[in-house]
Amino acid sequence: MKSAWRRLSHFPAVLFLLACAAVPLAAIPLPLKRAVELALGHSTATAAAAADEQRAFAAYLESRNQYIPQLVVGSGLGKSWGYPLSLEGSAPSIVNVNAQSALINPALREFVRAAKTEWQASAVQSKDQRDQVILDTVLAYTELVKWEGVLGRLQQEHSDALQAEKVIEERIQAGVDNPLARNQARLVVAQAYLQMTQAQGSIDVLRERLSQMTGVAANAIETVSDSVPPLPQVSQQDNLEQQAVQNSPAVEAAKDHAIALDFRARGEHRSLWPSVDFAAQYGLLATFNNYQNFFVANSFQKNNATIGVAIRFPFFSPSEHAKAQEADAQAIRAHKDAQTAKDQVSAQTLQLQRSVEQLSAAQQVAEIEYQIAESGLQTAQVRSNSGTASWHDLEDARTQVSTRFSQLQDANFELERGRIALLRATGELEKWVMAGP
Repeated sequence: MKSAWRRLSHFPAVLFLLACAAVPLAAIPLPLKRAVELALGHSTATAAAAADEQRAFAAYLESRNQYIPQLVVGSGLGKSWGYPLSLEGSAPSIVNVNAQSALINPALREFVRAAKTEWQASAVQSKDQRDQVILDTVLAYTELVKWEGVLGRLQQEHSDALQAEKVIEERIQAGVDNPLARNQARLVVAQAYLQMTQAQGSIDVLRERLSQMTGVAANAIETVSDSVPPLPQVSQQDNLEQQAVQNSPAVEAAKDHAIALDFRARGEHRSLWPSVDFAAQYGLLATFNNYQNFFVANSFQKNNATIGVAIRFPFFSPSEHAKAQEADAQAIRAHKDAQTAKDQVSAQTLQLQRSVEQLSAAQQVAEIEYQIAESGLQTAQVRSNSGTASWHDLEDARTQVSTRFSQLQDANFELERGRIALLRATGELEKWVMAGP
C-alpha cells in the first residue's frame, strides 16, 4: 500500500510535466528586418564566405611576411672523427640560429599584390553571399505572409463548399436537381480542399525554411505583414543595367580576380630578374667536433656569426619562361570571364526590368478580372433574391470569384518577387530591407 501510495503521489507532477511539454512555444512577432538580421548571423553560407575571406587574408600575409626575417633556432649535435663534416648542410654545433628574408625581390612584390587583390575579391564575394542570404530570407518571408493572408479565406471557401454540397444533396433528394449535380458539388469541395491544403503545406514548409535560416523555432514564428516596406516603382526609362553592373559583387569580384592574375603573371616574368635576400647565421661550436685540430693554433673560437646578402641572377630557365606564358594565358582568360560576367549581369537586369513591366500588366489584368467576378457575384445575389437567377448561378459566380482571387494573389506575389529580384540585381536590397520597421 505504501509503494502504491508513493507512486500515486508523483502522478500530479507527471501530469504537470506532460502538460508543460504539450504547450506550444509562444509565438514571437518577427518583423522582416529582424528575420534578415537573424539569418545573416545564423547562415552557414555567410560563415563559409567569411572563412574563405580569412583564408585569402592569411595567404596575403604569408606572401607579405616574407620580407620579415624568419628566425630558426636549432642544434647540430654530433661526435666528429677527423675533419668535422656538415650535418644537413650546416657545421656541427651546439646551438645555431638562422635568419633569412627577402630584401629586393621584384617577383615577390607582384605576388604580394596578387594575394592582396585576391583577398579583396574574396571580401566582395562575401558581400555577394550576404545579398543572396538576404534575398532568400525576404522571398521566404513575403511568401509566408502571402499564404497566411489567404489561408483564412480558403478555409471559409472550403466550409462554404461543404455547405453547398449539403444543399445540393437535399435538392437532389427533393427532386429539384439532377443527380449529376452531386459530382459537380463534390468537385468544388475537392478543389477548395486542395487549395486549402496547398496553402497550409506552403506555410509549414516556409516556416521550417525560415526556422533554419533564423534559428527561431518554426512554431514560434509570427510574421508581421506591416514590416515589409513598400516596394519602389520601376521605371522602364531608368538605366538599371549600368547601375547593376556598377554595384554587382559578381562583376567586381571577377575584375579583382583578373587583376590578381595580371599581378601573378607579372611576378612569373619577374622571377627571371635578379633578387637580393638578407641572410644571417650564428653557431656555437664545440671542441669535441675537433675544430681545434684543423685550424691554426689559437684561431679556433666557439662563437661564430655570419651576416650578409644572397644575390641571385637567374639567366637561363626555360621552365620559368613556360610558367610565365601559362600565367599570361590565365590572365587573359580571367579578363574575358570578367567581361562575360558584366554582360550577363547587364542582360539579366534588363530582362528583370522588362519582366517587372509585364508582371505589372498581368497583375492589372488579374485585378480587373477579379473586380468583374465580384460584380458578377453581386449581380447574381441580387437576381437570386429577386428570383430571376437559380441557386446554381449564384454558386458559379462564387466559384468564379474564388478562382479570380487566387489568380490575383499569385499575380501580386509574382510582381513582388520580380521587384525584389530587381532590387537584388541593382544592389538596393539590403537598403530596402533596413528601411523597414
